[in-house]
Formats: sequence, C-alpha cells, structure tokens
Amino acid sequence: MPENCDSAVNHVRFPAGCSMETHSRLTFCLYAWGANSYGQLGQSHVEDQCVPWVSDSSALQDRTVRVVDGGGGHSVVLTAESGEVFVCGQNHRGQLGLGHSTNILTLQLCPVLNHRVSNVACGWDFTLLLTDSGQLLACGSNAFGQLGVGQTVTHSSELLVVEGLKEPVVNVAAGLRHSLAVSASGSVYQWGTGLFSHAKRALSPHPVPSHLNSKLPCPVPEEGELFLWGSNKHGQLAIAESFLPSPTLLNRSLLRGEKVMGVCSGWTHVVAQTERGRVFTWGRGDYGQLGRSASVSENAEMLMGIRKDCTPLEVTSLYGATQIVCGSEHNLAIVGECLLSWGWNEHGMCGDGSQADVFHPRLVSDLRPVVIGCGAGHSMAVCGVTTSLTQNSVHAWEELEHKQSSPFTE
Repeated sequence: MPENCDSAVNHVRFPAGCSMETHSRLTFCLYAWGANSYGQLGQSHVEDQCVPWVSDSSALQDRTVRVVDGGGGHSVVLTAESGEVFVCGQNHRGQLGLGHSTNILTLQLCPVLNHRVSNVACGWDFTLLLTDSGQLLACGSNAFGQLGVGQTVTHSSELLVVEGLKEPVVNVAAGLRHSLAVSASGSVYQWGTGLFSHAKRALSPHPVPSHLNSKLPCPVPEEGELFLWGSNKHGQLAIAESFLPSPTLLNRSLLRGEKVMGVCSGWTHVVAQTERGRVFTWGRGDYGQLGRSASVSENAEMLMGIRKDCTPLEVTSLYGATQIVCGSEHNLAIVGECLLSWGWNEHGMCGDGSQADVFHPRLVSDLRPVVIGCGAGHSMAVCGVTTSLTQNSVHAWEELEHKQSSPFTE
C-alpha cells in the first residue's frame, strides 16, 4: 500500500462498541487508474496505471469527497461540506478553470470565487460546475457551443456564467460535445452542436430541431418517464430508427414494466436501474461495456423492431447497485461493499492489471468504495481504509458507519 494513503480525505468517528485498536482511525483515500497521458490520475506522472493506486491527494486532507468525474483527459473532485473543486490533468483548452492552459499532474484547488459548488460534469474538453444557488459555471472548449455562452468565445480558462438559464438549475450533465441541465421547475435544457452533423444526415430533408443546433441553452420537449434521443448507430436508443431528433419514450415493457430510477450513458451504451434495483444495459457491447454477452451480427434477430442484441437486458450481478458510472466504453459500480468494473480496458481502466476487455462485472481488488467516477478512459474511487496512528500503515478494512448518497439514483 503506498505511503501517501494516509493523506486522508476525511476522518470518521468509529461507532460505539467497535472493538478496534485504540490508536486506529478510519480515513479515505482517492484511488485512480487507467489512461494517464495528461496526468488525469493525479499521481505526479503521465504513465497509464493498470491497477488502482493512491493519488497524491494531500490537497484533500480533512475533506469529504462528494463527487469525482472526468473528461477526455482531466479529472474533477468536489468536496462535500465546503463545495470546493480540485482538478488535474489535461488543460489545453482551459478545462481545469485555473486561468491558464498548462496541464496539472496533481490535484489543485480551482478558484470558484465565493461560490459553493454542489455538482460537476465533465465533457471531453470542458467542465460544468453547478453552484448551490442554482447558477451554472463553465470553462474549457467552446468549439461546439458546449459552454452555453454563445459563439464569440472559442475556449475559456476562466469560469464563465451560463447566462441563458433563466431559472435555478438542480442537475447538470455533459456529453462529448454538448451539455444538459435540469431546472428547478423540471424543464430540460440542451446546448452544443456536437450532434448536429449526424442529425442533419439522418433527418434530411427535414430540419434539425433547435436543441440540437444551439450554442445557448435551449428547452428540450419532454416530460416524465425515461426519454432517449440522438444517435442510435449502435442500438443505444433501443428503437429501430438510426436517429431520434426529439426525446422518445422508452417502452417500459423492455424493462419488465418497471419505472426507471437512475440512468447513465457512455458513448454508445446505456445503463439504467429500475425502482426494484434491477440494472439493464443496452447499445454497443463489443468491448464488454454491456456487462453481458452481446451478439454483433449484421443479421441479428429482431425483437419488437429492435435488434435483439441491442434490447435492454438485465445484468443480474448488478442488482441493488448503489452507484453506477460510465466512462466512454467502460463502467464502475458499487454493489454491497464491493467495487465492480467492466468494459473497454485498453489503458487498464478496469483495474485488473491487464489491458484485456472485461465482458462481465468483475471485482476490483478488495477496495471498499464510497464514491466512484469515470473519465473517458480512466477510473476513480474514494475508498475507506483503517490506518494505525502509531505505525502510520494500513492494517485492515473497516465498514463505513454512514451511508453515502448515490449520484446514480438521485
């Protein structure tokens, strides 16, 4: 175990009656693994890491981590009580919000003025920060209008306010080159033109809807249930058409008639969890990103007008997952106290010590995670460990006494 594991994220009081050594404490360590060409693992180097390794998280000492997220080559860590933001990795478009464009190899505090940040979302080369007042801040590339500040700005290393959102925002998400926000009234907004070219080809001669061709926040027509739209090249929309310009209701019968309580998406696959804790996956699966066997035959059998291999199917080993996150083509999940990974593994992002793709959820070492996150090709997990104060060494894993909230099911 690396010595710097003791640079704890937080200290937790042990429950009454705990038969632990007097000189022990529960601490948190930030682990990261996978692609690291730009220092996005926060480990002071730029070599890929095929197994989980503790990041240089001294900046996080005595802080509880709420969210970890990543983009194409950068990582963002959000603390709970203070709402502080720490960043590392690729910064060529200013996506770290530090006021410059130099890559950073260890976590560094991002100045957010007097704002307290409540959530973060990373696109490929841009970052969105949601404050507790419902204001949205953005930095990084704006080549496709993904910052939501209009077309005059090509990129920004300073945090910019997304002025086009006229009401408080309660949640935010980022795609490869587009962004989404949910307002306090339940309205959904989209901006960024990353899907425009595909939409234009697929919908011709019909016009492209405004929310797919706007560089400012634009309302998306939707309400209730689970709606999907955009590219369907790999069956990720669970319908027969190649492109859906507007939100279309997912047939609930595909999910055993159950309501969806949480959903996340990679580049070409979708993972959804129902009200009863069942987890379904669909879309592209040739790298193992579906966590189950998937045929990619050109003449695949059709079911309800959909290629059967693209139909939502349950991954039983993920039942009851408390958190699930997607990278571009790999995934992490917390089930019970275990960390599982599966999917694309070329850079070791599944954490099993190899570069072989993982086709079914597999245990990642003996880590006990409380918060997880993915970048396009890297993985992160905040894990609890018990350390000895006298020997300053890790000697056992211990159960956490508090239950962490799940960003997957919020």
